[in-house]
Amino acid sequence: QVQLVESGGGSVQAGGSLRLSCQASGSAYRYNSGCMGWFRQAQGKEREGVAAINTYGSTRYADSVKGRFTISKDNAKNTLYLEMNSLKPEDTAMYYCAADLMGGSWYSPTIRSADFGYWGQGTQVTVSS
Repeated sequence: QVQLVESGGGSVQAGGSLRLSCQASGSAYRYNSGCMGWFRQAQGKEREGVAAINTYGSTRYADSVKGRFTISKDNAKNTLYLEMNSLKPEDTAMYYCAADLMGGSWYSPTIRSADFGYWGQGTQVTVSS
C-alpha cells in the first residue's frame, strides 16, 4: 500500500503563490521509482493532470501552468512539492497528489489520471480576483 497526504492549500489573491506538499509512505512505496504527479479538479469539471516528475527528475507540465508551476521532490523526505506562482482564479480547484509505481505514465502523451494508481485526499486551492 501507498499513502499520500497533501498539505499547503489555502486561499490566495490572484498573482499570489502557494506551495503544496505531498508526504508519501507505505510498504509498497519506493520513492525514487516510478512517477509522481499533481492533478486538480475544479467544481463541475474533469480531473486534469497538472505536473509530473519521473525517477530521474525529469518534469512535464500541462500547458495551462507552464512557466508558473514547478514540481519537485525531496527523496530523503519522501515528499513531493508543487510550487505555484502567478496564480489565477482559474487555478481554483482541489489538488491531488498521485503515484504511479511502475512509471508507465511517463510515456502517455498527456498526464492522465488513469495511469496513476494511488491518490491522496486532496487539498483545496482557492484564488480570488
